[in-house]
Amino acid sequence: MKFIRLVLPNFKRHKLRTLLTILSVMVAFVLFAYLGAIRNAFSFGVSVAGADRLIVRHKVSLIQLLPQSYEQEIERVPGVSDATHATWFGAIYKDPKNFFGQMPVKPEEFMRMYPEFKLPPEQMQAWLKTRTGAIVGRTTADRFGWKVGDKIPLMATYWRSKEKNSQLWTFDLVGIYEGSPETDTSNFFFRHDYFDEMRRGGQGQVGWFYIRVKDPKNAEAVAKAVDAVFENSPAETKTETEKAFVKGFAEQAGNIGAIVMAILTAVFFTILLVAGNTMAQAVRERMSELGVLKAIGFTDTQMMLLVLTEALVIAIVGGGIGLVLGYYAVKGGDPTGGALPVFVVPVRDRILGVVFVILLGLVSGLLPALQAMRLNAVEALRRE
Repeated sequence: MKFIRLVLPNFKRHKLRTLLTILSVMVAFVLFAYLGAIRNAFSFGVSVAGADRLIVRHKVSLIQLLPQSYEQEIERVPGVSDATHATWFGAIYKDPKNFFGQMPVKPEEFMRMYPEFKLPPEQMQAWLKTRTGAIVGRTTADRFGWKVGDKIPLMATYWRSKEKNSQLWTFDLVGIYEGSPETDTSNFFFRHDYFDEMRRGGQGQVGWFYIRVKDPKNAEAVAKAVDAVFENSPAETKTETEKAFVKGFAEQAGNIGAIVMAILTAVFFTILLVAGNTMAQAVRERMSELGVLKAIGFTDTQMMLLVLTEALVIAIVGGGIGLVLGYYAVKGGDPTGGALPVFVVPVRDRILGVVFVILLGLVSGLLPALQAMRLNAVEALRRE
């Protein structure tokens, strides 16, 4: 408490300098919150991917297809409790920039595999009864103003329809699924049986398989067992965790995580220099006062803690305000209007933010604190 009484008056010496330093720290942590949300969005919810789910894809590439008949063989592998499949559709809605995932799936099997997707029972029944039926996540529905009952035209980039050999596919929107804040509610799912019947070519083939393992502890052994079944076959498989699969899918657009970390590193290094320079200058201006404190009995440790407390106060005030503002700004909505599948600041990043605030305060105040600790009282008083 005595340090606080000594620290607070010092901030009034140069109010503008103190204010600008706090604002620079605040802006850095607002940016930290936004970049954390963007990195999380580009991982497509990878941090919340099911621990008991694995993905089976073609060993060569994600774009290579697998025989649909693999599903029955996968389900016979010991340790597998369920399996289903999906295929990337990759169509355009009105404009190429309107990106969102579209996949044909088996409705009942898929929803059983993903219980985090919440779809009202009556909408599920409508999906099962409607051959051209599709469901979409709340994020994309809100983005385009879709509602149940709408007809959704999609222009395929690869899969042509047998109807007039057209790229145009039209679906009946029968449901909108919800999810938790960290659940990807941006995707569009339609019935695989309709897709398989109407596509020109590729019948009986799918993009990948989702499998649920009975015990997550045995996931690695199950993955090896699945790949062993199809070893030396015309379409060998690679089985990996859902987290690894989603991360690989996202990183086709580039290593977003590395890009974000590079930006954050540059920002925090700059802020560290600003805050460190502010503290060093504050110590130099108060040499005589610090000398008086030493002369009346303040120990080296107390002198160091006094300066570190000043640095921590600046970091905590600026960083705390920045984290709060960043959190609520992100909570206010995706600035792209729904292009990012998940836009929230993960709990992990919130905790990291608090840790970085404290580290910033300690590191920026370390050299000035050591300078104050080593200060000779007599020499300091002579400077007055």
